Parts: sequence; structure tokens; C-alpha cells
Amino acid sequence: MNRAIIVSQSGESAGVIEQTLRNFGCGKVVTLTSGSEARRMIKNDAEPDIIIINAPLPDEFGQELAEMAAETTSASIIMICLNDIADDIADRVSDFGINVISRPLNRQLLERTVKLADANRLRMLGLKKENDELLTRIDEMRLINRAKSTLMKYLKFTEPQAHKYIEKQAMNTRQTRKEVAMRILATYER
Repeated sequence: MNRAIIVSQSGESAGVIEQTLRNFGCGKVVTLTSGSEARRMIKNDAEPDIIIINAPLPDEFGQELAEMAAETTSASIIMICLNDIADDIADRVSDFGINVISRPLNRQLLERTVKLADANRLRMLGLKKENDELLTRIDEMRLINRAKSTLMKYLKFTEPQAHKYIEKQAMNTRQTRKEVAMRILATYER
């Protein structure tokens, strides 16, 4: 965890949260006092690893900010609110993957929640990377299939012949099948 944003109008609570994050090795911690400042930072700066919102904020409650951050970033989000409304808020934001803890702030609970939120963020980033790799492979397969169709259309190859031709060209020219497919498409689809 490298970058964190704390949004809190209470300087004392922000100090406790910042100390907890520093104990986890968080390098850059930015403390903001309003939701509007946080929105600007989330939109304009590098994406944070974790966002902690100590509700209520002076210009909004904080739930909308948490939901916006959950939709636009891959950051872990923790929302801190009064004990009597914490369960209600947790029910409203649970679909967004937002963790809610209640005030008065328990340092051990905060530490466990930060650790859990960071582990979940890393897991999600791993799944996102895997998803991106799969999408890249699907695009590559589509390109190769288009090249096979082109060979079948223009050179009257069968599908197995087109497949074998692309494989053989890739081996002979020491190119990937994708590069061979792109070359075939560039030749025949002008």
C-alpha cells in the first residue's frame, strides 16, 4: 500500500488513521477535510490504494463520495460513521465493496479492517490482470480467425489448411500467430 487518502473534518481522528496507515508502511498519506476536495483529488491525481472517509463531512455525509470512489477506482474504501447508523450505512454500501466501521474508533478494528481491505484490493487487482490477459487472448484469437477466413475466401483453403498455414508461417518467420494474421489481413483486406 503506497498511497492513501483520508477524508475527515476531525483532525484528531485523521491523526489516528494516518498513524495506522503509516504502521502498515503506507508511503504517501493525504488528509483532506471535505468531499469536494476528495473528488477532485480522486479524479485528477494518481489512483490511491486506500480511501478512508470519516463521516459526516462538512459538505456531504460521505456515502456518495464512497460510492463514487468505488465505481471509479480500484482503491479499498473504508467508511467510519457513528455507531447507531453504522449497520444501516453498511447495508446501503455493501454492494459497492465498501467496509464500514463504527465510531468511537477502535484502533485494533481499524488495523484489521485496513489489512483486510488491502488484501481484498490486491486480490481484485490480480483478477483484473487475469481478466485483461484473457481479453487480449480473445482479441488475438478473433484476429487469427479473421485471417483464416480471409485465406479460405481468397486462396480457397479449408479451415484446417488455413490454420496449418498460419502456424507454419509463424514458425518459419519466427513471428507470433498474431503477427502472421495481421500480415495476412494487410495483404488481402486493403
